[in-house]
Parts: sequence; structure tokens; C-alpha cells
Amino acid sequence: MSRRRLLVAVLLLGLIAAFFALDLGRYLRLEYFRSQQSAIEEFRRADPLAAGGVFFLIYVAVTALSLPGAAVMSLVVGAIFGLAWGTLIVSFASSAGATLAFLSSRFLFRGSVRSRFGERLRAIDAGLEKEGAFYLFALRLVPAFPYVVVNLVMGVTPIRAWTFYWVSQIGMLPATIVYVNAGTQLATLASIRGLLSPELLGSLALLGVFPLIAKRAVEALKARRRLARWPKPAKFDRNLVVIGAGSAGLVAAYIAAAVKAKVTLIEKDKMGGDCLNTGCVPSKALIKSARLIAQAKRAREFGLKAMQVEFDFADVMERVQRVVRTVEPHDSAERYAKLGVECVRGEARITSPWTVEVKSETGVRALTTRAIVIAAGARPFVPPIPGLAEAGCLTSDSVWELRALPPRLVVLGGGPIGCELAQCFARFGSRVTQVEMLPRILAREDPEISALVTRQFQEERIEVRVDHRATRVLREGGEKILVCEHGGKEIRIPFDELLCAVGRVANTAGYGLEELGIDLTRARTVETNEYLQTLYPNIYACGDVAGPYQFTHTASHQAWYAAVNALFGGVRKFRADYSVIPWATFTDPEIARVGLNETEATEKNIAYDVTRYAIEDLDRAIADGETKGVVKVLTVPGRDRILGATIAGEHAADLVVEFIMAMKHGIGLNKILGTIHIYPTLSEASKYAAGNWKRAHAPQGLLRWAEKFHAWRRG
Repeated sequence: MSRRRLLVAVLLLGLIAAFFALDLGRYLRLEYFRSQQSAIEEFRRADPLAAGGVFFLIYVAVTALSLPGAAVMSLVVGAIFGLAWGTLIVSFASSAGATLAFLSSRFLFRGSVRSRFGERLRAIDAGLEKEGAFYLFALRLVPAFPYVVVNLVMGVTPIRAWTFYWVSQIGMLPATIVYVNAGTQLATLASIRGLLSPELLGSLALLGVFPLIAKRAVEALKARRRLARWPKPAKFDRNLVVIGAGSAGLVAAYIAAAVKAKVTLIEKDKMGGDCLNTGCVPSKALIKSARLIAQAKRAREFGLKAMQVEFDFADVMERVQRVVRTVEPHDSAERYAKLGVECVRGEARITSPWTVEVKSETGVRALTTRAIVIAAGARPFVPPIPGLAEAGCLTSDSVWELRALPPRLVVLGGGPIGCELAQCFARFGSRVTQVEMLPRILAREDPEISALVTRQFQEERIEVRVDHRATRVLREGGEKILVCEHGGKEIRIPFDELLCAVGRVANTAGYGLEELGIDLTRARTVETNEYLQTLYPNIYACGDVAGPYQFTHTASHQAWYAAVNALFGGVRKFRADYSVIPWATFTDPEIARVGLNETEATEKNIAYDVTRYAIEDLDRAIADGETKGVVKVLTVPGRDRILGATIAGEHAADLVVEFIMAMKHGIGLNKILGTIHIYPTLSEASKYAAGNWKRAHAPQGLLRWAEKFHAWRRG
């Protein structure tokens, strides 16, 4: 640090130290003002200019040194000088003091801070570069950070000092008026009864609601700025245009039609999206056929000598397509047209926040619309593994084209999709090797749950290779080989087909987001706020393209918020609720979960009690021969409020609904225990888990007294 910087730093630190050492803060408290109010008002009446100057300089010093007491000073100035003069003094003094703090920070810290923490300042720099002075204006108008922090942090950014001053002057003015006005009312307080005066209550209420009003004002200003460069039509063809006819798009269009809005649904491929055509529906049809084969192999467990199953894999895959065709009318253009939705097949492109172009076989047409919902979905991610593209691979989109069972199948990925399909193909007779780079499959579940599935896979002769990182794919002598790195060694796995199931990536390219400057998140999904709005307030996104969850049921859930906010947001907006999100993996045993599991609770440092119930003790499970599994419930320590539940076992996805309902509506384990469950059913597992919790939390002291009471009654 240079001598000049050192001298300034010592001077400032000395002044701040003196402030606290001499307890000068007592002069900036309301109690001191009340005790000296008469003398101060007399001074102001005798020489108003000098009084104003003194308060101005004190205010500048307080803010320049970043000392506590500026809010009280604003109230005091309002009480002494009134609203007009008080606002004038505080407005210019606060801006001058803030600028001095800004300049001090820049002089002392800018070089060293930027050299050491340049990466952490990128978000602020990006905001300043993108929004300019408006970024600072928003911070001033809506104090998300204390003004003191804003002054010091802005000093190490590239913003110009003059810009900082005038933006601060304008941005802090509304809050200044609110505080000074509150001070004028406090000055009139002569007795306790004055606390109930409408004027004072109104001023204090304004202090409370000002941040909310300011936030709305900033949002409106931002929206106006972003929409300003796009010409707004005098009238609109549609109330809503929905891009994508998957689960999210269908629900959004359905809701719009149900409330009599004019809505157009655009889909470039098949109605129903991934869920109907390549995801949920075909995979569950395949799982059912595979499960019948697995059950037939267990014939002796059920008292049967043998059960032979003959099948042709091509017939199985044709049955999968029949199931898709049977469900297809539910998502068809004909059905939605009857509901009042205009369904258009073609490629959509957003050309402005108000306009969507549709390119179809009949040509290009432009639709004007008040709002747009992006529901473009996602697609399988294929990693750039050397040699993989040349060798070719299957994905969850293309696997349904198979008509011959691959003798050797490598499944790359240990998530839900990979696990479901690995087990299916193994049951049909493929020799399956599952490759996962993490230490275990189903890594989002608790270790004991993923271990349960791993043991089942190994029993079914699935070779589960964890801690294996795929490095390349080779062709040697007409044979395909996946090369993996494991423990520093090279592992070679020959295969006939490779199924890539390492995740999905949102569809964000090709329909105008880039041209409009709509941001993406780190996960490469469309960035939205809590109302599912994008950069433009009338453009919404939901489903897989928006995240954070890629489930059909969460896509439908989000679509309600997106559609309702798009149509009625001017009256009332609803924040998307992610408080109770369930999901399931349809392996055998099934895994279903809602809320926290132990792994997540530990990572988030959330205290919990855990209760287990082993399904091997359940009468119906014993009768069905399906005893593998467990119910795990996390609760608030010492209470029955549910934090999360995991079920592994037969029909887990159906059984977890009781816990979903309980969490959504605040029902605890005591009420689940007190609810009649039909005997013998698998649903009793939830009741018995609640019973285990009750026994673990029984009031032991009260039970000892009960024991003595019963002994006394026996004589």
C-alpha cells in the first residue's frame, strides 16, 4: 500500500475508532434527540441556515464513514426541518456522503480487491455492463443490500463516480421522502395516545411497505425498458401462444382454453412430447412386459413347478407402440381442438415479445400474442466421448426403434432412466453392463436405497460397474469396445449396443431465445423468476426447458403457474410452489420419494429424526412374495411433522402419495397412525412406520406413572 493510501486509511480508521471509543453514537439515537428537542428547535428558529448546514455536515460525515445512525438522522431532520427542507437536506447529504464513501473505497481497496476477488465481482460487473446505471438504481430503490455495503462494493467496480452520484441521488430519493415524512410525524408525538394517530400509523406503515412498492416499481421499470425496443401491436391475435405440446405445453394450453382465452399450441413433432412418445408411457409398457418374465422365473416361490415364457422381442416392442397409440388420443390435436385450442404443426420462432412466427407446410405465418409460454422440453444428452459418435449409441429417444434384442448391452449412466432400462433389457435376456462414474447408482437416493437396488441388479446378473469413467469407444476386429478408467487402470468392456442415459439437456436453441437475449442458467435451462417469467415479463417458461426438475408431473405443475400468470398476472401472480416435490424410479423394487432424505438433510445441516419400517414384516408383502424394501420417514426432532419420506418396495410410487398429501397439508405421523388402513394391503406400511415413530417417542415418564396406577388398581 502506498504512503498516501496508508495515511488516508489511518485517518479514516482513527475517526471510526474515535466514534466508537467516545460513544458518539449516543448522539445519533432518538432518545438523545427527544431530550434535546427544545434546544435544537430553538437553534433552528434562531439561525435556520446554520442549523441546516450543521445537520448537513453531520449527515455527510456519518454516511461517508459508513457509521450507524443514518436512518435516525433522517427521522430527526424530518422532525426539525419538516418534509420539504428535510428531504432537501437528507437527499443531498446522503448522496454526497455515499459518494465520499464510494471514492474512499475506490482509492483504498479497488486495486487489491480486484486482484484477489475479481472472479467474485464478475456478477456485479456483468450486471453493471448489462443494465448500466439502472443496476445501481435498482439497488438504491430496493435496498436488497444495505446502502453502506452498496457504497463500498461499488467503489471497486468500474462505474464512474459521476454516474454513481446522480443515480444515488435519484434512487434514494423515494426512501428519503418516506423516512423524513415519518420523522415529521414523530415530532408531533406529545403523549402515548399520539401513537394511535392516523398520520403516525400511516407513516410507519409506509416505512414497512415501501420496499414492496419499490420492488414492484423497479420490476415495472425493467419490464418497460426491455419491451421498449419492440413495437407493441395495437391489438393481438391471441391471448396466449404455447411452444411445445409435451406435458407442460398441453396443460398450459388446456388451462387457457378452459378460461376462454384464445390460445395457439405449436408443436414441430408429435403431440404429447417425450412422455407419451419416448418416455413415461413406452418405458412403463416395457417394464410391465419385463416384469412378467421376471415373475415367471420365480414360479417355484408361488407354489408352481415351472412357468415357461416364450416371446419375440419384436412383438414386445410392437406392444409398447400399441400402448402409445392407445394413450395417444388423450394428447391429440383433435381432442385439444374440441377443448378450444388451436393446434398448429410447425416450427415456432419468437421474433419479438409480442410475435411468434410459425413455419409449416403451408408457409410462414406470424401470430401476435399478449403472452408466450415456452414449453420446448429437453432431449437426451450424449457426452463427447471420443469414438462414440462413430460407433453409434442408443438414447431414451431412439431405443424404441429396436426390434432385435442386443446380446450385450452397455448402459452408460446410473440414474433413473439408466437403471429402469438396464433392468428391463436384462430381464429380456441381454447381458447388461451398467457403467456409472460416481461411487454408486441412483446417487440422489440414500446409500442404503441405492445398495438395495444394486443387490437386486446383481441377483439378476446385471454387472454394475461404479467408479468407472468412460474415456473412449473403439472398434477392434469388428467388435465395439467401451474403454473406462477405474482406479488408475484401463477397463475394456465389449458390447453390441450402447445405451447412453447420462441425463437430459433443455431445448433452448432454434426458436428465438438468442435473438431476444433471454438468459440461460448454469444448467442450460431457460432462466425464470419465481413466477416463471423470463427476461420479458410476458414470456414464461415451464417444464423440462425451465427446470429445476425434469419430471412430467412437475412440468404439469409448473404449467398451471405459467398459464395463470400469463393470463391474469396483471391482476394477481402466483409463485411456483416447489415445497413438496415427489418422484419415483420404476425399477424392481420401486423407489419413491418426497421431501428430504437423510443424504440431503445432512448436506443441508437440517436436524431430523429417522424412522424405519422394514417391508419384510408386512403381511401383504409376505403373501405377495414382495418383501424387499423399506419405508423411511424423516421428521422434525421430537415432533411428528414430516420432512420427507422414501419408500423402496412394491408399488412404492403409489404408496408414497399418502406422505405427499400429509406434507402438503401439514398432517403428521400421529394422524396417519390414527387413520384406518385396509388389511391386508401394502398401504399399511405407512401406518406401521408411523407406529414405529410413536413407540420411539412414547412419553416414558407418563408410562411409568401409568404402570404404577395399574399396579395400584390391582390391589
